[in-house]
Amino acid sequence: MDMNIIIFQVIVLIFSAIIHEYMHGWMADYLGDPTAKNAGRLTLNPIPHIDIFGSIILPTILVLSNFGIVFGWAKPVPFNPNNLSDKKYGSAKVALAGPMGNFITALFFGMIMRFAPIASTELMSFLSIIVFINLLLMVFNLVPIPPMDGSKVIMPFSSYLIRNLVISAANPAATHFKQR
Repeated sequence: MDMNIIIFQVIVLIFSAIIHEYMHGWMADYLGDPTAKNAGRLTLNPIPHIDIFGSIILPTILVLSNFGIVFGWAKPVPFNPNNLSDKKYGSAKVALAGPMGNFITALFFGMIMRFAPIASTELMSFLSIIVFINLLLMVFNLVPIPPMDGSKVIMPFSSYLIRNLVISAANPAATHFKQR
């Protein structure tokens, strides 16, 4: 594979992860939690979102070693669920906002591919990379296994027993939900 395409994929991955994290912060702010805004993380500027290992070192190692796949992550955007106006489903909405940001990005570039008169096959290839990476991030993050977003999306809909098992597995020192 051409090194230019690999570098483009890494750049798309980094910016897609930043859009993903920004959307978490935006939704939390929309629901009344200013934690991300106060921490300077409610921005599309990549600098505050970059995790040195997950955004730079690991993708670089994977690219240089011809590993075959490249993945990484951005710093998670902080939020306080106690500040959300929707106490029951607020955390699920915040968790779902990241994958939906990736979906909207994929949809936007997919619509350009479909409806814009583009004759360049290279440009179509680059647009398809953007769509593919964003759909991949969306699906991967919706897997319902902690700490992925999918586990936080289904949590309000799961039973008391399941919530306690997931919380115990993710953090053995966590206090359990009280059944009401």
